[in-house]
Amino acid sequence: MTALPLSFAPEVADARAEGAPIVALESTIITHGMPYPQNLETARRVEVEVRVAGAVPATIAVMGGRIHVGLTGPELDALAQAKAVMKLSRADLAACLAAGRTGATTVAATMIAASLAGIAVFATGGIGGVHRGAESSFDISADLRELAETPVTVVAAGAKAILDLPKTLEVLETLGVPVIAYGQDAFPAFWSRESGLAAPLRMDTPGAIAAAHLMRGRLGLPGGQLVANPIPAAAEIPRETIDPLIEAALAEAAAQGIAAKAVTPFLLGRIFELTKGRSLDANIALVLNNARLGAEIATAISSAA
Repeated sequence: MTALPLSFAPEVADARAEGAPIVALESTIITHGMPYPQNLETARRVEVEVRVAGAVPATIAVMGGRIHVGLTGPELDALAQAKAVMKLSRADLAACLAAGRTGATTVAATMIAASLAGIAVFATGGIGGVHRGAESSFDISADLRELAETPVTVVAAGAKAILDLPKTLEVLETLGVPVIAYGQDAFPAFWSRESGLAAPLRMDTPGAIAAAHLMRGRLGLPGGQLVANPIPAAAEIPRETIDPLIEAALAEAAAQGIAAKAVTPFLLGRIFELTKGRSLDANIALVLNNARLGAEIATAISSAA
């Protein structure tokens, strides 16, 4: 059998050999989330948060026909400045590898790579989900099915608030994905701590989340868990502030005929403009917060396994 096309950064290879906790990190936030050099600075800050919380960061990307699990300093710098980088989900991953192109991993592709590398926890910003108007467009993120199939615990600040959150929760329920709010009963809405929706499950400690992850493995249940970690209160944009701006951005997208994969980048860009940059500040704060929690969960899994 041909070996998997995985390349491990030295720090990650050492952690795997020692059984130390590792947290996977996606790379689309670097290539598609913000401009250089802010993208590089943010990526480094996220990795530092993971280390400070006691785990090893493994930023994942595709380069030169290999899935890189963990990036060295020069590799991270090169990715932050790379052009024409593919945005990879489940459908694109193999094609990018086969073509030898550079690709940044979304939630779904990062989960696949993390599972192949034996990494149990992945920290991100927000997952994709059911887009508004999906009853007509059928626009539903591959992230949801990935959560149902790939055994990785994903720490996010809920689903992106530009989505149809009630339908996203309904699909996750249908797919049998545990949705766990951390430290509160409400499902968070990315930039806001509460969405107005109740989370199906609540857990208050990293240890409880780690125990649930390990129990799913013992039961042979497929798929992972979604840990919905609310944005820190100091960085929150309240629902009553952000919701009208989201509606305005959605109306603009519809008027301009923007659809499919172009919708999310357009909406996030417009909301950045409408909030005068506050949405990006909030995004960075929630990613750092998720990295910390992800490291704590990975440590608890490593200790208990």
